[in-house]
Amino acid sequence: MIVADFLERNAELYATETAIIELNPAENSERVSWKEFNLIQSNRFSPARTEISWQVFNEKANRCANLLLELGVQKNDKIALIMYNCVDWLPIYFGILKTGAVAVPFNFRYTADEILYCAKLAEVKLIFFGQEFIGRIESICDKLNASLIYVGDNCPNFAESYHRISANCVGLNPNIGLTENDNAAIYFSSGTTGFPKAILHKHKALTQAAIMEQKHHLTNRNDCFLCIPPLYHTGAKFHWMGSLVAGSRAVLLKGTKPETILKAVSDEHCTIVWLLVPWAQDILDAIDNGSIKLEDYNLNQWRLMHIGAQPVPPSLISRWKNYFPNHQYDTNYGLSESTGPGCVHLGIENIHKVGAIGIPGYNWQAKIVDENLDEVAKGEVGELAVKGDGVMVEYYNDPKATAEVLVGGWLLTGDMAKQDADGFIYLVDRKKDVIVSGGENIYPVQIEDFLRKCDRIKDVAVIGLPDKRLGEIAAAIVEPKPDSVLTEDELSTFCSDLPRYKRPKKFIFAHVPRNATGKIEKPALRKQFGADNLVAKEFNS
Repeated sequence: MIVADFLERNAELYATETAIIELNPAENSERVSWKEFNLIQSNRFSPARTEISWQVFNEKANRCANLLLELGVQKNDKIALIMYNCVDWLPIYFGILKTGAVAVPFNFRYTADEILYCAKLAEVKLIFFGQEFIGRIESICDKLNASLIYVGDNCPNFAESYHRISANCVGLNPNIGLTENDNAAIYFSSGTTGFPKAILHKHKALTQAAIMEQKHHLTNRNDCFLCIPPLYHTGAKFHWMGSLVAGSRAVLLKGTKPETILKAVSDEHCTIVWLLVPWAQDILDAIDNGSIKLEDYNLNQWRLMHIGAQPVPPSLISRWKNYFPNHQYDTNYGLSESTGPGCVHLGIENIHKVGAIGIPGYNWQAKIVDENLDEVAKGEVGELAVKGDGVMVEYYNDPKATAEVLVGGWLLTGDMAKQDADGFIYLVDRKKDVIVSGGENIYPVQIEDFLRKCDRIKDVAVIGLPDKRLGEIAAAIVEPKPDSVLTEDELSTFCSDLPRYKRPKKFIFAHVPRNATGKIEKPALRKQFGADNLVAKEFNS
């Protein structure tokens, strides 16, 4: 079975029932039902609330699939999409899957150069893109060896209009014969160098992730899932797939302010909400300072809050339970190489183990190994390895990198961990230097390379420092050239050309130590500036 089969089933069994709701709280207040949705495609505004049924969802996916087939797309062709969350995102994604092509979601934070790099790495033949990406795509369109389809109004002259060319395509399943062993999707990840790797997954990995999510959180037909993170992210998409398996509603919310989240939960009767640590922290702070009053919202139906994408301080969950004592809670661990979250999860029945990432997820195995890949004793620190149907096929066109992390069916995660006597797994440190800030990966080398363009900097190293709200922040240790003077304000201004989430939040002027082979001694820097001690203090509180 493939995940698109669940969509066909839902369209048959729950045809007129709501599947997806898109909320744009910053837009106008017009509400649009699924029956009216196709009538407003040419309008030049985004309604505040749009919903589509399972039948419309499936028909839109089928039209997309048939359009791609008419354009000559074949099995295993790579089809990318770079769009903000909207009611078109998932139908396009499923349309790609239904053709037997490989869906390739791009991070919407990518610069034009990153889009070009990833398109070439994955051998992309066609790209769907939204209005917000016109400038980036236009700047590289002559270099892209790919057809361009624009999803939105006022199509630029270098692309084809999706709504125009798909309008006459039939909404029937093209019935391409697919199995769980066919290739399905490519996601991107990076190591400490910041250069993305293309992660290839089969359909069975997507099916495993969907069924696992439904089982982990007991998602049923009466649930409503609130999805806030971007759908290109494996966490958002595969958490939503629990709703796909259950045939229940989901809300795509554009906005992360505490009042926006709580109003969406209240108005749409959401029962399951996946938050990142900063959003949960902001909600608690707003309640503490009185800017939000819980009695103003209808929250009785909200049964589960779960968190992923970064370590969760136990103190945060303790505060959360003070305000929401009846909430179930779960945390999920995963990586793109394991089809996103859930290969290890805490479990809603194990809140007494808050601080752990949990136990192996549904149909997963996990172990902690030493440098010889031998399993270590409980309580000892080693590298976390996982095994299951959700493990990637390979890093696409990179056999060397693949061989470094796939050994006998086991995926080496690069995360250092230990198990307690009950078998619960705790993360200790990352083997890689990636900084996870607010659920986003920040790659120190990219920032270091940028800062080295400053002619007054002799050397620079970027490390993660603990942050109560974001989990970590990027801190730049800057060693100025002799007789040069630098200030934090000057460096902040210099970094204004970086994407906001990549800009260092702290600058420290100090010597940058390197070992005999020229590598920066980042463990020494973490020790010097107290990162290790602060992390241990927070996560053992």
